[in-house]
Amino acid sequence: MTPTHSISAEALGSSDARDVARSLPEETPVAVTVNGTTQAVMMCSPADLEDFATGFAFTEGFATPDQIESVEIIESDQGIEARLWVPDAIAEALGDRRRAMMGPVGCGLCGIDSLEQALRDLPVLGQGGSIGLAEAAKAPEMLRAHQPLHDLTHAVHASGFLTPGQGVTLAREDVGRHNALDKLIGAALRDDTDLSQGAIVLTSRISVEMVQKTVLAGCPILIAVSAPTAHAVRLAEAANLTIAAFAREDRLETFTHSNRIDWSQTHAA
Repeated sequence: MTPTHSISAEALGSSDARDVARSLPEETPVAVTVNGTTQAVMMCSPADLEDFATGFAFTEGFATPDQIESVEIIESDQGIEARLWVPDAIAEALGDRRRAMMGPVGCGLCGIDSLEQALRDLPVLGQGGSIGLAEAAKAPEMLRAHQPLHDLTHAVHASGFLTPGQGVTLAREDVGRHNALDKLIGAALRDDTDLSQGAIVLTSRISVEMVQKTVLAGCPILIAVSAPTAHAVRLAEAANLTIAAFAREDRLETFTHSNRIDWSQTHAA
């Protein structure tokens, strides 16, 4: 499994549209196991995984490098296992602290403890609404007006909901990009906001778990300032989710289902 993958996209601007190719980072679920028992599952770049497993074991307190007898990297259809083998006494001690992973804010898979759970099946979205190119491209700029915590700290992410013709009508912030999206979806559910008629806007890249959360929330369009991962594109394609990335000023790039971005609307309402 290679760490990058070439993906075709359509670059849309106020005066032109053209096909482009992007080298996107791969991500895959990696289960860290110790003597056959899963300790955590993380979404990772599939490179230098021996280093990852060793470093993760050390920083999480599983084992020091001198206690690790061997490291195996095993690929499967579900993902990759980074298998650590340690003395039995250390493995037995880990049995007392095995828990659902409450990991760092960037993990995106807290509570997942198997490869099978990491890449769950997603429903296929209906058509939902569409958004004009100009409004979609300016969505991150609109979101900036709803980021008071960012203005104060310059250390948090945001997720917002773009209602066509009205701009960003709902937004939430958090130190974790996944947390910000969960907060947004929760706020929408509590307010009975119909997410199927607009777009979710992110201040971050688009990774697998961001696609999963957006699809499960029933929103058909996901807009971000940064790139998607290759696996996120594959999931979005299958789930009928529109991914629009590199959104800024009057341009963006669509990687899936570009029909929901109306190129004829080159001026924001």
